[in-house]
Amino acid sequence: MRRNRKVKILATLGPSSDSPEMIERLFKAGADVFRINMSHASHEKMKELHSAIRKVEAENGRPIGILVDLQGPKLRLGTIKKDANKEDKITLSIDDEIIFDMKDEEGNDKRIPLPHPEIFKGVEEGHRLLIDDGKMTLIVTKNTPEEITAIAKTNGTLSSRKGVSLPDSLLPMGAMTEKDFADLDYAVNQGVDWIALSFVQRVEDVAQARKLARGRASILAKLEKPSAIKWLDDIIEVSDGVMVARGDLGVEMPVEQVPGIQKRITMAARKAGKPVVIATQMLESMITTPVPTRAEVSDVASAVYDGADAVMLSAESAAGDYPIEAIETMDRIAQEVEQDELYSEAINNYLTPPEPTGSDAIAAAAKTVSETVNLSAIVCYTSSGSTGVRVARERPMQPILAFTPIVATARRLALTWGLHCVLTSDPENLDDMVDKACRIAFREGFARPGQRVIITAGIPLGTPGATNMLRIAFVGDNGTMGS
Repeated sequence: MRRNRKVKILATLGPSSDSPEMIERLFKAGADVFRINMSHASHEKMKELHSAIRKVEAENGRPIGILVDLQGPKLRLGTIKKDANKEDKITLSIDDEIIFDMKDEEGNDKRIPLPHPEIFKGVEEGHRLLIDDGKMTLIVTKNTPEEITAIAKTNGTLSSRKGVSLPDSLLPMGAMTEKDFADLDYAVNQGVDWIALSFVQRVEDVAQARKLARGRASILAKLEKPSAIKWLDDIIEVSDGVMVARGDLGVEMPVEQVPGIQKRITMAARKAGKPVVIATQMLESMITTPVPTRAEVSDVASAVYDGADAVMLSAESAAGDYPIEAIETMDRIAQEVEQDELYSEAINNYLTPPEPTGSDAIAAAAKTVSETVNLSAIVCYTSSGSTGVRVARERPMQPILAFTPIVATARRLALTWGLHCVLTSDPENLDDMVDKACRIAFREGFARPGQRVIITAGIPLGTPGATNMLRIAFVGDNGTMGS
């Protein structure tokens, strides 16, 4: 099974899509990677979904990526005492003053419990407190280790357990809670491919997750905090990939800045050769309707034109009424964009010169040769996945086949732009390498007899990161190596 597009689709599983039958239907509709959101899933549910995905993978003979998204810290108000109408909320008008403290008492119209000592350590006068996804904005006017005094800058209500965001504050806390430690450990022992890390503020947050994963899974840093954007290049450098988490990013930063930040992140990730996922509200209306809005179609198309590695569905596939239709719609949009004559020009606008290494020079040469000579496909032999990622970084218009003997590598590469991964044993010698490339390219439908493919690999075979060879080969009758 081959996709007729290069951008990948990441689908979140949930009540609408977590049965084995639905997982298979989603895969056949176009999902390349499945996301398990640990904000809603137990370990037992994760194990059940992992098993179902691997069964679909085995039955269809295609590697499928699994991403586990850690919940991260949740900062929430404490309990507010019910009023005469038995509602646990208070109403504030602009310039009204309210005090937040850590007392274990129900709140009222004068004070509200905020049971997070790290907030009191990190917040400063003039910082913003955003409540309930930014619906309510308050400005800190005074802070002590015990109390925060703030005034309302918008009219609205505060109610029990609503989320709190602090876009101006660097909080003295890590990105992982005790729950996240347990979830990560369980996930990597199950054999998932990617761990998505929420609440990333600094490089150390990603480094901690990498240390805990110990190479058993790749780390995808979710960029949703202003401090993460400040340290963007450093965070990308220590991550295996990044996600533009536009929902939380749009709460903590002015919404009009999010499109520019999305492009900035996409450019930086592509330059570094790291997968970048665009997420949140891509086809939001399809939660309840079978067709998207025109604006949503343009949003998805823009991400594809920019060369994002993957686009993600959240509630659309997890809890919506039309999960299959959402996948199919995203698939059609991507195919249409990639067939547009402007696509090649648009995607090449983001290209940066290759790094001054032999491997990157070979990857850039593979793109140039394949497009100049109009070859049918680029074949990459890759053990660690680095060769495939390097070639994908160049965004060639020809299909890229990534051959690997390691199933974990094939699954991780399912998130990377343009890579069609094939599990196959290492070739015995150079002739076997060329013959295998021709046969599999023919078998998978990427080359016909008389056409040519370009092969890139590292010699000696099986040496990670040692890409140093290019070879053009003719595909003969029945896919054998031509003379």
